Amino acid sequence: MRKKNTVAWTPGTTARPVPGAGRRVTSYDVALLAGVSQSAVSRCFKPGASISPATQAKVMQAAISLDYIPNAAARSLITRRSNLVAVIISNLANLYYPQALSDLSQQIARLGKRLLLFTLEREADIGKVLCDVWQYQVDGAVVAAGLSDEQMLEFGRRDVPLVLFNRSPREHAVHAVLCDQGEAARLLVSRLAEAGHRQFAVIDGPGDSAVAQERKAGVLDRLFTLGLPAPIVVSGNYDYASGGRGLRKVIDRLGRVPDAVICGNDIMAIGCLDTARHQMGIQVPLQMSVAGFDALEASGWLSYDITTLRQPVQKMATDAVAMLGELMERRGGNTERRRYCSYLVEGSTARLTSEPQRFGMMAAA
Repeated sequence: MRKKNTVAWTPGTTARPVPGAGRRVTSYDVALLAGVSQSAVSRCFKPGASISPATQAKVMQAAISLDYIPNAAARSLITRRSNLVAVIISNLANLYYPQALSDLSQQIARLGKRLLLFTLEREADIGKVLCDVWQYQVDGAVVAAGLSDEQMLEFGRRDVPLVLFNRSPREHAVHAVLCDQGEAARLLVSRLAEAGHRQFAVIDGPGDSAVAQERKAGVLDRLFTLGLPAPIVVSGNYDYASGGRGLRKVIDRLGRVPDAVICGNDIMAIGCLDTARHQMGIQVPLQMSVAGFDALEASGWLSYDITTLRQPVQKMATDAVAMLGELMERRGGNTERRRYCSYLVEGSTARLTSEPQRFGMMAAA
């Protein structure tokens, strides 16, 4: 392991700091060697700060020669900012979140901050995680999980800017970026009904998932409006096994194969599809249509080619971080909610009418 360079130098002397022994290299050491002020060194390592190319070159040369690494903890004491942004998600969340996390991380880094990830086994566990979030004194938070009224108020009390990601804040004045899950579900039902489907079934997501419940509500609402029979609804857990198990429960309760099965996410749709084709001998989509949500990468594989709904995750992540950045800079201001709709991916697992594939972005609330 390479030993860190240290310097033996006393402030006020004219000698340059010499690597070797004594203590860690500081920004003051770099400033002395480069012949600039300590504030110039700080600006050199602060993203977006104004500094001349000549000064930056001298500072970087001195920093390299001294093997200097900026101390983030010390900087946070001066700026009173941790430069950390908390991102909270559920492990049972929709499987597009790896992409969302990548996009969020990139956008947060452009703000000169770092993502601090907190995961939940269930959304109902968020209260336990918030205790850890407060300890890190984060500069802001992007939360992709349900928050109670009291928890949302706690963010305000602690002066931690908050943006909800794909969660509706209901009546609270909280900034949010979200996809209209109910509208996406209603549009999917409309397309299936227009193609002649009458008896629907729903393999639902976890009961504590707001997204899952909004999707189910959208299905029920549209079926009621169309005057079609109430669907058979069975519970699932956003995993592969739930899809196959759910299909068997549906058929047991209905006494026959339904016209269409709408699954709360793609991984359950894949489980449902595999069980239908390989264990029950059901022809999809000839005998039964299968659809999901989220446009998981595997849903586009040739073996599956699931009919699904894709959310504009990259755009949502970009907007969420931009919104949070503004909040961290100016605080306060009018509450903003940006709503998007999904893109329908017409796979081979459902019989659909030939309507437009893109439902577009809704007006910001």
